[in-house]
Amino acid sequence: MATLGTEENPLLVAIVGSGPSGFYAAEALIKSDTHARIDILERLPSPFGLVRSGVAPDHQKLKQAIKLYEKIAESPDFNLIANVTVGTDISVEELCQSHHAVIFTSGAETDRKLGVPGEDLTGSHTATEFVGWYNGHPDYRDREFDLSHEVAVIIGQGNVAADVSRILSKTVDELKHTDISQHALDVLAESKIKEIHVIGRRGPAQAKFTPKELREFGELADCNPVVAANDMVLNPESETELAEKSNIGNKKIYDQFCEFSKLEPDSSKSRKCFFRFLMGPKELIGDNKLEKVILEKNKLAGEAFKQSARGTGETIELETGILFRSIGYRGVPIAGVPFHDNWGTIPNEKGRITEDDNVVPQLYTAGWIKRGPSGIIGTNRACSVETVGCLLQDLDKLDDGNNKEGANAIYSKLDSKNIRHISFDDWKKIDTKEIEIGEPKGKPREKFTYVDEMLSIIN
Repeated sequence: MATLGTEENPLLVAIVGSGPSGFYAAEALIKSDTHARIDILERLPSPFGLVRSGVAPDHQKLKQAIKLYEKIAESPDFNLIANVTVGTDISVEELCQSHHAVIFTSGAETDRKLGVPGEDLTGSHTATEFVGWYNGHPDYRDREFDLSHEVAVIIGQGNVAADVSRILSKTVDELKHTDISQHALDVLAESKIKEIHVIGRRGPAQAKFTPKELREFGELADCNPVVAANDMVLNPESETELAEKSNIGNKKIYDQFCEFSKLEPDSSKSRKCFFRFLMGPKELIGDNKLEKVILEKNKLAGEAFKQSARGTGETIELETGILFRSIGYRGVPIAGVPFHDNWGTIPNEKGRITEDDNVVPQLYTAGWIKRGPSGIIGTNRACSVETVGCLLQDLDKLDDGNNKEGANAIYSKLDSKNIRHISFDDWKKIDTKEIEIGEPKGKPREKFTYVDEMLSIIN
């Protein structure tokens, strides 16, 4: 048999997950000197992962990455098999039989819990639910969010918390020409929310927003950003952190908070977005549904860059009927794949999946499920390149001498179970229809939010 990775004996790789990491892994394989054929398997009929369903609708520029992914998909060695759930519709074992290697790029699909009493009360939500809901993700299409209260609370001060609080702060006119889903826009149009409180466990020097996202809160049509001037007083360790040249991003964030703290509120605006620091949720209270949150005041302890928030025992109450937690994300297990439950990631060494410190043959991982939820969209490229580099080093180990059938074997298994699988050409029909429906509304697209709707377009 010809050497693996040649035209006569191409390397067959299955990639599980069609978000940025999956496409960057496919790109790295296509650009390599190894002849490879790639099959990306995706649970939904629509590809692109969080670029489609996680990036905020009012941040269209961030979705330009899709153009690159579409170009990658033009390669004759690229194939999409969508509307298929690995671990349910097809097993990992079956993928190992049909392909030489499998790369898991399934991301961090769920939120970390607060771990406080009352967290599961009605009205207490994950940021992932809300983001998926307004972005038209089929998993969250039918979730309900009661915006009839005047106060909303967001726990966390990262970019997803910024997205959630900004969407709640914006008017319908600011959102109606984005690709926000119509069902969400209709609910937001009736929102009674007047105050949004964005709560951080640590201080303004440690907030994890990006400067650009934070700056947008000063440009909202009907919402004033509010920061207390005394919150801008830093402890010596935080001053040391901001003085470090490598920490310029946090310095810009702190400076923006300082600007907000000096603003005279515009009385013509009906909403306020409060950025509050050194507080953490201690308990959520309500009779079956959320009525108030108990926040404990914190103080920082530890040396610069290693400061942690410690509770002081002093608490305050904030009446609210809706709360979103955005304190970090974690992956979910896939049947047949090792999983580190404490970390919410797949255990690995530079992308080679491990179990009990031993490398598992054929199995690799990249992206957030590999390293945890860190970085921006582009960060995943280097992560995927590292994984593919290790995979290519293992070519001799991957060639077991058995004939691999690749996509044909997968199709045969799926067809035997009457599972409808979607190609990239099928997806383009859905894509075209979404754009067509959105055009009269002045929107980039109107997303289909149910799987059956998407399949009906192809049918």
